[in-house]
Amino acid sequence: MTRKYSVDAAYQYCLTMAQSHYENFPVTSSLLPKHLRRPVAAIYAFARTADDFADEGHSTVSQRLRQLDEYTAQLKAIERNQTAELPVFIALQDTIARHQLPVQLFHDLLYAFKQDVTTHRYATYQDVLYYCRHSANPVGRLILHLYNAASAPNLQQSDAICTALQLINFYQDLAQDYHENNRIYIPQEDWQLYGVTEQHFQQQRSDNAMREMMQFEYRRTRTLFSDGHPLGLSLKGRIGFNMRAIYLGGMCVLQQLQNNTENVFRRPRLGKLDGLSILWHALTKQLPTT
Repeated sequence: MTRKYSVDAAYQYCLTMAQSHYENFPVTSSLLPKHLRRPVAAIYAFARTADDFADEGHSTVSQRLRQLDEYTAQLKAIERNQTAELPVFIALQDTIARHQLPVQLFHDLLYAFKQDVTTHRYATYQDVLYYCRHSANPVGRLILHLYNAASAPNLQQSDAICTALQLINFYQDLAQDYHENNRIYIPQEDWQLYGVTEQHFQQQRSDNAMREMMQFEYRRTRTLFSDGHPLGLSLKGRIGFNMRAIYLGGMCVLQQLQNNTENVFRRPRLGKLDGLSILWHALTKQLPTT
């Protein structure tokens, strides 16, 4: 049976998808080595389509889970060396083979997308970290594997940065996550500690209790950034620059969140001066830890 898509056509499909979405994803960036643009696009297309199954449209819970289960089946077929037919998996199969990527990292991403469908509240901080281990950390690990830089220290430091970035996304999307998807990623044990209730999220109530709780979350996330700090200095070349820029961007958003003592539901915005500062500090390897 002849496949509908060649490997080249499948990669082009993934590149087109990546270029058509407004994402902070460096598929077409000149900072990304040319030989890695196709594999990064394949990883992006996999994650983007699976994330859409979890979040987009009006599908029922069972329909969303069924679509994600089909992606799990496609990954298992790749592990059995069966020929992929869907364009996303044709490109992904080639990428995994060429770069010897751990397939488990893609299974981890699917686990997180399924959790988004079924879990809308988190009891403890450890529960949130477990989610981040599947939703964010695999992306950093895959990039390190693509650059042949997946040493144990690098992976550990990447996990700290990726988890911190995921948490920042939660903090800046408090209102959107609640009102659009009925999700709260702030652990309930922290609500109880500071006297916060679900009404704070429902009514976007930014009182002393809410502000104090979020400052606690920000401080804890800053510690994660500190744990990952050495990675941007140890990695060389473009991957090192990209890592430093990502680190600095995350720290800049976190600082804006910490400085916003009036309304924790207001989303921070980075301006041109922020971008120039990030660029300069990434080039000169100046990374704040606190």
